[in-house]
Amino acid sequence: MRLSRYFLPILKENPREAEIVSHRLMLRAGMIRQQGAGSFSWLPLGKRVLDKVCRIIREEQDRAGAQEILMPTIQSADLWVESGRYDDYGKEMLRIRDRQDRAMLYGPTNEEMVTDIFRAYVKSYRDLPLNLYHVQWKFRDEVRPRFGVMRSREFLMKDAYSFDLDFESARAAYNRMFVAYLRTFARMGLKAIPMRADTGPIGGDLSHEFIILASTGESAVFCHKDFLELTVPPADINFTDDAEIGDVVAKWTAPYAATDEMHDETAWAEVPDDMRLAARGIEVGHIFHFGTKYSKPMKASVTGPDGQEHFVSMGSYGIGPSRLAAAIIEASHDESGIIWPESVAPFDIALINMKPGDGGCDSACEQLYTQLSDAGCEVLYDDTEGRAGAKFATADLIGLPWQVIVGPRGAAAGEAEIKNRATGERQSLPLSAVAERFGARR
Repeated sequence: MRLSRYFLPILKENPREAEIVSHRLMLRAGMIRQQGAGSFSWLPLGKRVLDKVCRIIREEQDRAGAQEILMPTIQSADLWVESGRYDDYGKEMLRIRDRQDRAMLYGPTNEEMVTDIFRAYVKSYRDLPLNLYHVQWKFRDEVRPRFGVMRSREFLMKDAYSFDLDFESARAAYNRMFVAYLRTFARMGLKAIPMRADTGPIGGDLSHEFIILASTGESAVFCHKDFLELTVPPADINFTDDAEIGDVVAKWTAPYAATDEMHDETAWAEVPDDMRLAARGIEVGHIFHFGTKYSKPMKASVTGPDGQEHFVSMGSYGIGPSRLAAAIIEASHDESGIIWPESVAPFDIALINMKPGDGGCDSACEQLYTQLSDAGCEVLYDDTEGRAGAKFATADLIGLPWQVIVGPRGAAAGEAEIKNRATGERQSLPLSAVAERFGARR
């Protein structure tokens, strides 16, 4: 993509309304535009990040055996009345009526709707286990939306729902999602720590939040330093082996870890002083097991191997991709701007033409643009007029992992300068070797 044709509305000044780093940088980098309180449009650069985050989430959900569906944003209130949650959920639920005066709502979550889908089609234990997920926009009328997309009213959510015959099977489903989450966040360059958590209005009796450590985190967290050394399971882990998956979960839940709300000073005191880590954290995922909380009132049951009817045991598993994009920035930035992990970067390379109009620079950049694109790299080519300092500032602000810089002197020598955004390291390469260097990374 040529920057001269790309919609990238960079802001030079820090927006006054932005209270935290991610909100400030997302606005400045032209990723989002605020349309109202807690409501944002995702502009081209931000949408590319959002899509890459969603792609990784989908790949790991599919790997763990979940199947993607898509449910409506607007739900019938009747389902929520049936489950008993309609009056209990609170003012965060946006309640509306259609032209026939039927009570409707903009879904803040989908337990009721997915349970209704399940009970309509699944009647036998032979069709279990089942895990259905979707990626859909949600709305919660927050009292005080703030921090940009970190705490907005409208947000993108991946929510998965598992259905099993009994608690033991449901626990195995929970464990599969636990491991899938470890892999999901690791692929995005994040070290996510699972911590015991309150279930909140979702309900249930087994819950973990996945927390990334960041100095700008919204809450206090406490954990054993052993978490920093634990290894995330590989891509070839066998998700059909309940024992193997259970061993991973046991390893990742053995050390102490808790959010401020669940912190136990007595248990914390047993952690050696030199192994305690008290920090700030950002929630990037939350998983629940709630058993028959919804299947009983909504009569979602299957015939078991004993010939009897069993209310299915359920769980739900959420990741907010829109929130996650901001959390990655909170965990990975410097004074100059964003530092994207390669897996979620909007483009792989910023190709910077230091002097458009110079024959040597133009020829070298056109050659590199074609070769890098052919090698499978996503390139944002800065072919715009402007000062070198402004070009570098833009490249650092939007945080692409690599910069390939071509100036008149380098072009004349047949070289380009390569800069790693995260480390600042630079090296010169012959123009003929640049595409090969990055193509080998694909």
